[in-house]
Amino acid sequence: MSTSKEYDAMTEEERTAFDAAARKKEAEEQAALPYVWRQTLVDLDVSVQVPKGTRSKDLVVDIKKKSLTVGLKGQEPIIKGALFKDIKVDDSTWTLDNQQEINIHLEKYKGTEWWKCVIEGHPEIDTTKINPENSKLSDLDGETRGMVEKMMFDQRQKAAGKPTSDDLKKAEALKRFQAQHPELDFSQAKMG
Repeated sequence: MSTSKEYDAMTEEERTAFDAAARKKEAEEQAALPYVWRQTLVDLDVSVQVPKGTRSKDLVVDIKKKSLTVGLKGQEPIIKGALFKDIKVDDSTWTLDNQQEINIHLEKYKGTEWWKCVIEGHPEIDTTKINPENSKLSDLDGETRGMVEKMMFDQRQKAAGKPTSDDLKKAEALKRFQAQHPELDFSQAKMG
């Protein structure tokens, strides 16, 4: 892997070739894994193929905060190791679909980051190249939605040269204080 200085010194053509080679190598490494995975900022889904006709009682699926074990009873595990980051065990699940595919849903403990891999030591992906799907504000929980809407409002206000929500709050608080204390002279006060 080249350093960011070396990368910055490359021509556009060299960067394109370097990125293409890196993506090809990454795709080959991921394809060689005994599972397929995808992620969002808040969760991660892992699919593992097992022999057709497999039943739940034939499986060992052990989901812990810091580790994951998946396999067939009496055989070497298909997946076994420390997770890249912690998960919320109570919000993580697994299912056996069509008696041939184990689907594991892992809820990230910190739901605001991309994982480089599922299991420590497994081939990593370049998280800087992830293009997340566009999400709608309605997909977000109330608190997160409110925070994003406030940020969007402040960004629009700044771009228009207008006061941000914090500036408006301060001005409103000052106005209330002045109304409660008309005896004070604010004509020489400097705000900033």
